[in-house]
Amino acid sequence: MVGNRHWPLLALLGALAGCGGGDGTAGNAAAPESANDAAPAAAPAGTLRLTAAEAARIGVRFAAVEAVDALPIATVPATLAPPPNARVAVAAVIPGVVTRTLVVEGDSVRAGQPLAVIAAREMFTLAAGIEQASARVAVARANERRLGQLAREGIIAGARADEARAALREASAELNEQRRIVRLVNGAPEKGSYTLTAPIAGKITTASIQTGSPVSEATSAYVIDAASRYELTAQLPERLIGQVRPGMAVRLPGDVRGEVTSVGSVIDPHTRSATLRARIPAGEGVVSGRAVPATLFAPAPAGAIVVPAAAVVDVDGKPSVFVRTADGVAVRAVETGDQADGGVVIRAGLRPGDRIAVAGMSELKSIAGQD
Repeated sequence: MVGNRHWPLLALLGALAGCGGGDGTAGNAAAPESANDAAPAAAPAGTLRLTAAEAARIGVRFAAVEAVDALPIATVPATLAPPPNARVAVAAVIPGVVTRTLVVEGDSVRAGQPLAVIAAREMFTLAAGIEQASARVAVARANERRLGQLAREGIIAGARADEARAALREASAELNEQRRIVRLVNGAPEKGSYTLTAPIAGKITTASIQTGSPVSEATSAYVIDAASRYELTAQLPERLIGQVRPGMAVRLPGDVRGEVTSVGSVIDPHTRSATLRARIPAGEGVVSGRAVPATLFAPAPAGAIVVPAAAVVDVDGKPSVFVRTADGVAVRAVETGDQADGGVVIRAGLRPGDRIAVAGMSELKSIAGQD
């Protein structure tokens, strides 16, 4: 018993078969005297009589062929990671204990955003040092003023005033250094704590501290990856070395596009491949450490055409496509080239602007007797 989904196709096949006339007797009675008189009623060779409504009924869909400026030449497995200069470690420069964490692994942060608060005894020492340095500066400034006035009046030698000015500069330098340290660590000396902050905008990829854990100068509390750019690394097969060059385009799933930055010149004897690197912008699905297929593109010659691989079918042993014409649908043989990224290069047989079937090819093959 024929399934219901085939009835529209069978009905269409019957209609197409009926285009040749009724029974044999009626056909002979109405037959023209010459073959030339019958020619206009017949479809051109290799053409299927199919109206737009009939095509839609059996699920055939057409799309216009367009010229492309880049051709896919290969798809290779690749891995995403931030470039070496886009990964920053946040160190706890003063020993202490974590009293509060403000972010967790996977959080996105902005530059300067607080990450954690650390209690450190050295901050109290810095607070005391700042107070002492401030007092010495005050004494040195008063002494410099007094001796400077005496030197101008000729009561003391000018060298003593110079010594006082030097002492003031020395005391000021010590105070500024103490304050600089506090600023660098975002310290709060009066509270005995300092705050770790994000040096760049990005995503927390490693968080190695938690509330209550001790930290030291050797502790890398967080690792932040810049969120705006990534580096793609792939192994380029030996056959493609020389064809792929820096500057060529690369595309990831989700239509994320990047650019090849370098291609290794040394072939690994075990894998018979060279290392390829590409610059990739941030985008949907772009995650550090993820393995992705990467499609490489080379500049295309003028008029180059790529069509969906599914649109090319075998008809009479030749790669062919179904082209929409004024008379119906024509079966046209094509010459194909490389295939990658779900598309196939058409070297001959199509021109930009041709409308080809991109869905319902199996139904068209049935009508053409190629099932």
